[in-house]
Amino acid sequence: MRVAVTGASGLVGRFLTRGLAVAGHRVETLQGWRLGQPPPLDGCEALIHAAFAHVPGRYRGGEGDDPKGFVALNRDASLRLFEQARAAGVAQAVFLSSRAVYDALPAGTPLPDGTAPAPHSLYGRIKAETEAGLAALARPGFATASIRATGIYGPGAGHKWTGLFADYLAGNPVTPRIGTELHGDDLAAAALLILDRGATGAFNASDLTLDRHDLLAELRRLTDCPHPLPPRADTPVSAMSCERLTAMGWRPGGWPLLRKTLPAMLTSGGS
Repeated sequence: MRVAVTGASGLVGRFLTRGLAVAGHRVETLQGWRLGQPPPLDGCEALIHAAFAHVPGRYRGGEGDDPKGFVALNRDASLRLFEQARAAGVAQAVFLSSRAVYDALPAGTPLPDGTAPAPHSLYGRIKAETEAGLAALARPGFATASIRATGIYGPGAGHKWTGLFADYLAGNPVTPRIGTELHGDDLAAAALLILDRGATGAFNASDLTLDRHDLLAELRRLTDCPHPLPPRADTPVSAMSCERLTAMGWRPGGWPLLRKTLPAMLTSGGS
């Protein structure tokens, strides 16, 4: 299958493009294309839209001081992209959404597949509105799906724990935190399943509930770092369950994959 991927040069996009290529798909990375421009999609059978314009290093709060521009690029231009994809004969469109579509719900709320979006941040609202707009474009011959992904980890320049690892190894204070995480390879596996099955609708994609205390304990084991670990976080977590993906055979890697990945993350963070 010939698959176009937006945002292919980003950390998440690199996981997606590699996973597609390993599975035997022809990947079009749309080099030079930017949100808001007409996409070169002729001949593409599927589109994965992972591009997102934001202040560097921030998603929630990624609008900076330009919320109107943030909406125009990330919602309005994305919906035009999907319309253009359908007009170009693309048969499937998959949107990289976010767990942030639930961020107005109280901490500790169970989040099974099918939970209605309840966004609080502008980031979460844009993701939810783009999901809904894409779903409204679905027609016979144009299948649409969204992946509500939690935080993506994995090796690569500027990975999500670069600053955290540097602070801990330097002996700087680390704020306790607990959250949900998903390896980029597991995200790619979810996207592949959706494409291969022609699946539609919204899919939760999450794996580990991870306390920084436990993550940094693994780091200390690898490095013999003498610094004390931060205390465990005492806040409840709203963790997504992923019934729709697991019913299709999706099996994220859990702790074994995290442990396998950490050495590469130690050497790739600033490279």
